[in-house]
Amino acid sequence: MTERAIDGIFNEDCIAGIGQLADGSVNLVIADPPYGLGKDYGNDSDKLSGEAYLAWSERWIEAVLPKLARNGSVYLFCTWQYAPELFVMLKRRLAMINEIIWDRRVPSMGGSTRKFSSVHDNIGFFAASRDYYFDVDAVRIPYDAETKKARSRKRFEGKKWLEVGYNPKDVWSVSRLHRQDPERAEHPTQKPLELVERMVLASCPPGGLVLDPFLGSGTTAVACARRGRRFAGFEINAEYCRVARARVAAVHAAASAAQPTDSQVSDTVKVA
Repeated sequence: MTERAIDGIFNEDCIAGIGQLADGSVNLVIADPPYGLGKDYGNDSDKLSGEAYLAWSERWIEAVLPKLARNGSVYLFCTWQYAPELFVMLKRRLAMINEIIWDRRVPSMGGSTRKFSSVHDNIGFFAASRDYYFDVDAVRIPYDAETKKARSRKRFEGKKWLEVGYNPKDVWSVSRLHRQDPERAEHPTQKPLELVERMVLASCPPGGLVLDPFLGSGTTAVACARRGRRFAGFEINAEYCRVARARVAAVHAAASAAQPTDSQVSDTVKVA
C-alpha cells in the first residue's frame, strides 16, 4: 500500500483512484453511493438511473471488492428502489450477514396519498468470509433503568449480558440530520456520525483501514479519526473534500487540545 493511501482524502473518482490501495488491505468498506433517484444535488452525482445506474454499480463494486481483506466487511447504504439488485450483486461475491433498516425518525406528516410513506434507508451488511471481524462488545447498548432492576433478582446474579448491555438490533432508529443540527455539514445526504461510528467500532479492528468510495462531507473519515482507525476516502466534488478535510482537522485539533502539555505534566509532577 502506498503512503498516500493511508489516512487520505482524495479528490477523484473511486474507480479511477482505487488502484492506490493494495489488494486485501482494507478491513472495512462503508459505501454510501448516489441512490440513482435522479435528484438534483447541484452536480451530476445522481444523474444515472435504471439500467445505467445498475451497470455503474457493478463497476464500482468490481473495483472495490478486491481491496477487501479476507476477514473484512462491507456496509452499503441504499434505498428500497435498488436494494434488491444491489444486494444480489454483492451476494454473488460476499456473504450477506444482515439487512439493517435505518429508521430516520421522520415525522409522520405529508407524503403521497397513493402509497405508504417511506421513512427508512436500507443498509446491507456483507462479509468476505464467515470468519469476519465483528466486535459486538464495542457497540453494545446499556440497558435502561427498568431492565437493570432485574439485577436484584437472584437468578440474574453474575450474568455478563446484564452488565455489558445488549446487542444492537437490525433496526437502527437514529434521527436524520436537520439543517440546524450542530453536526451538519454542507452535504444534502450526510449520514449521522452515530450510524457510521457503530459500523467502524463493530467491523474494523483498532488501527485497521476503512475505505469510503463516496466520502461526501467526510463522516467516515471523522469516525475513523475519533476512533483510532486509518481511512482512505474518494470524493469527486472538490468542495466536499475541503469540508471533509476541515472536519477531520477539527477532530485532531480537539484531541491535541485535550492532551496535557509538557509544562502541565511537569507542574503535575512537582505538585505530587
